[in-house]
Amino acid sequence: MVKVVGVRFKKAGKVYYFDPDQFDIDTGTNVIVETARGVELGEAVINTREVRDEEIVAPLKKVMRIATQDDIKHAEENCRSEKEAFATCLEKIKEHQLEMKLIDVEYTFDNNKILFYFTADGRVDFRELVKDLAAVFKTRIELRQIGVRDEAKMMGGIGICGRVLCCNSYLGEFQPVSIKMAKEQGLSLNPTKISGACGRLMCCLKYEQDAYEQIIRKAPKTGAIVETPEGQGVVFETYLIKETVKVRLDKGNDTDLVAFRMDEVKVIKDISTHDDSVPEDEELKALED
Repeated sequence: MVKVVGVRFKKAGKVYYFDPDQFDIDTGTNVIVETARGVELGEAVINTREVRDEEIVAPLKKVMRIATQDDIKHAEENCRSEKEAFATCLEKIKEHQLEMKLIDVEYTFDNNKILFYFTADGRVDFRELVKDLAAVFKTRIELRQIGVRDEAKMMGGIGICGRVLCCNSYLGEFQPVSIKMAKEQGLSLNPTKISGACGRLMCCLKYEQDAYEQIIRKAPKTGAIVETPEGQGVVFETYLIKETVKVRLDKGNDTDLVAFRMDEVKVIKDISTHDDSVPEDEELKALED
């Protein structure tokens, strides 16, 4: 077991483990730590505790100190400087006529580096831009190209559900989302209905997928011959959320559609007409990128 504290550097950013050293750190405490980018100020979101060795990436860096009021004031000054740097960079991008969209600017706590995040359709030759920015700010400059998901996470917005984007409000990391998930959940495969503000598949497709997969494993497929409390029949339709199936019963000259709980039917022969394939649609495939 290893003693750690979980630190986050952005509102909905990834949580990183650090060695709390001699400090007993509670949730909500601001701390100064050393990262691969340099010295940073972060907020403890997981208080001091022990975790298994396999849950960490060794060696852990130690917490340098609990943040002071001066540290917090310095971080606030950096935020104001970031807005000025953003405006300056926009001017330089325009001067160099670069096909890129500036998304965010971030100062490291120790002012050792300024990071400029941008999106672009392809590769951008920004070498001259970096030189100009370095001449203005007299520090190390890093331009980092990000994807549309990261853009939405940084910019924020309102989803089609009417709530603040999950990625911007609380999701620390993106989870893989696929067209198969949308199909298994019975959603329309219309790109405008299953894509988020970023233009990719909605992250919330992942939330209930495990539950759907559990139900699908025990659900008889459409077309299967099943035994029911009222006799044999063929599965006409399945309702995953209700965990029920509608069965076409053969009663002499009549055929009735009757609903049963999934645990009330037993598959006799699976001659399923259910299509498990995912449409080879370029527009749909693009949503997964």
